[in-house]
Amino acid sequence: MKLIRFGAVGKEKPGVLIGEKRYDVSSIVSDFNESFFEENGLEKLQKALEANPTLQEVDASVRLGSPVARPSKIICIGLNYVDHCKETGAAIPTEPIIFFKSTTSLCGPDDDVIIPKNSVKTDWEVELAFVVGKKASYVEEAEALDYVAGYALLNDYSEREFQIERGGQWAKGKGCDTFAPLGPFLATKDEVKDVDNLSMWLSVNGKKYQDSNTLNLVFKIPYLLHYLSQFMTLLPGDIISTGTPPGVGLGIKPDPIYLKAGDVVELGIEGLGTSKQTAVAYKK
Repeated sequence: MKLIRFGAVGKEKPGVLIGEKRYDVSSIVSDFNESFFEENGLEKLQKALEANPTLQEVDASVRLGSPVARPSKIICIGLNYVDHCKETGAAIPTEPIIFFKSTTSLCGPDDDVIIPKNSVKTDWEVELAFVVGKKASYVEEAEALDYVAGYALLNDYSEREFQIERGGQWAKGKGCDTFAPLGPFLATKDEVKDVDNLSMWLSVNGKKYQDSNTLNLVFKIPYLLHYLSQFMTLLPGDIISTGTPPGVGLGIKPDPIYLKAGDVVELGIEGLGTSKQTAVAYKK
């Protein structure tokens, strides 16, 4: 299945993508949230759809929101592609680097990205994200994929001055509003043949800056879920983003490039769709 949420900000309804058409499933489930995943909602929804219910089609012009309602946490992995480590001058990690994005950074795949107040170094990062399907604590790596609900495209926007030059942890440059557009859909595991071999790309104003493949991940998804579950309980609906490949604005030599109002960022991952954000300046 491919899960979507559609409608105005804060009023999204659950839906599914079948072929190229969108359908409203709010008569079957209330939302794609922690309760949905915790209560075996994926299996129940699949069975309900197999019964061929009459579903209302959703017009393609309707806004898409994040395919997952606000999770308990968004966990990100830093420096998880070897070439990205090299372009930023960082050592290849011996253990996953963990940081958090605020849940208020989550937004729809095609929503505007807001350049924060006083920002001069807003950057882009195409990433593969996965969503936790059931409560996970001290999970063995061999069993880790049993805890994954599905996969989605995420742009891990980052304000590099806030992140690197302002002291403390990375989170202050990662959690700004609109800094985690997710989707267009959440693909269940059966929809993705080989999550370890997906092409991925990102362009700004039509120029491609990132062009890579999930083959190049340092730490793969089973290990990441296992590893994270040693330090915290992962709850159903939690989003884990697995890191970005080379080609971020920070890594461009000799002069880094950062986003300005009016820039258009487009990105995609094989089998997980595409998204597009237009950068706009913060205003009250």
